Amino acid sequence: MPRQLVIPAAFNGPLENGNGGYSAGAVAGFLDGAATVSLRSPVPLDKALDVVLDDGRARALDGDLLIAEAESASGFEIEVPGAVGLEEAREASTRYQGLSHGPFSRCFVCGPAREDAFGVFAGPVAGRDVVASPWTPTPATADDEGNVRPEFIWAVLDCPTYFAAYNEGVGTISFLASLTARVNAPVRAGEEHVVIAWPISVDGRKRRAGSAVLSADGEVLAAAEALMIEPRQG
Repeated sequence: MPRQLVIPAAFNGPLENGNGGYSAGAVAGFLDGAATVSLRSPVPLDKALDVVLDDGRARALDGDLLIAEAESASGFEIEVPGAVGLEEAREASTRYQGLSHGPFSRCFVCGPAREDAFGVFAGPVAGRDVVASPWTPTPATADDEGNVRPEFIWAVLDCPTYFAAYNEGVGTISFLASLTARVNAPVRAGEEHVVIAWPISVDGRKRRAGSAVLSADGEVLAAAEALMIEPRQG
């Protein structure tokens, strides 16, 4: 029997679909360790998806429609830039460019129009090609031991990559196509962390960016690489 997965409506990115990072992390949760998740179709909310495990992969399906596919990324490594301190991150977040209107304005991680958003408002760090934001995860994100559940870590790794990839100015619509992530150490609820992201490459409509969750003293607790694709025009 296939397993099932539901992305609750509260965890949206676009107004009517699941947050890409959260959805990717939820599918990756059916595998062990680091994973690459490719998002093939918009993720429906509050709907049971069948999850099929086969040959080391996890596929989330809405009927016959493939929504997402995860595979192990045990060899994943990414070079993380030098740490950003809490004060730097707080100051950077004052330059956050997220829009208070539009399809991502009520994202549960970075939506400025949403009062209960996580408040990961990554803005440019002065003098560096990095964006950053502080983040204090709430107890609601954690398991019984007080560690933030991986799908929320994946969500927080996702959103800042857009603002790193489009550091010349936001406004271009771009969607997460794939996210590779590794959680190295527990992220504790109630403690203030720093989330950073940086651009990696641009290839036509494709942009890649890296991201990391850091402890207050700069330890890399989790890291990721995102691929974003702009929709075709016309």
